Amino acid sequence: MRLLIMGPPGAGKGTQAIALAERVCGPHISTGDIFRDNIRRRTELGALAEKFIAAGEYVPDAVTDAMVRDRLAERDAASAFVLDGYPRTAQQVATLDDLLNARGAPVDGVIELVVPDEQLVARIRRRRAAGPRLDDTEEVVRHRLAVYSEQTAPLLRAYGERGLLYRLDGTGDLEAVRQRINFALGV
Repeated sequence: MRLLIMGPPGAGKGTQAIALAERVCGPHISTGDIFRDNIRRRTELGALAEKFIAAGEYVPDAVTDAMVRDRLAERDAASAFVLDGYPRTAQQVATLDDLLNARGAPVDGVIELVVPDEQLVARIRRRRAAGPRLDDTEEVVRHRLAVYSEQTAPLLRAYGERGLLYRLDGTGDLEAVRQRINFALGV
């Protein structure tokens, strides 16, 4: 299965995507992890991404698209994967569609984790206490929620119109959310 996991910052996408990737026998591909790795290693991509991430903005489409295109070309992503943090803009949806349609392997489903904003902020406060990230200050988080609502939430409607969207309650303990995802997908 080729799946996308979407939701606002702090919704638990990364945690759930790891388990889901194991279930579908494909890699968990997180744009956030790839950006943070490049920042840590002080690469050119990392330097470019860092200023956008620190401000709570999306990294430009061209940079993100190229990175995802390269990662999806790797052998382990040939038949199954879970994309976490991509696509985030209409342009990225078009790029992903073109890429996967050229392979004859379109997206099979899109999981949206729904969590109230105040719970998201509380989760991110806890996450920050465990280890600081550039994008985990409350001010940046609230800005990221606004950017998500403006730029990414409309993509969910488009995936819903295609019959690919599973809107799931992302609250509660990890296992409860995992069970909702598995039930929705039948995996």
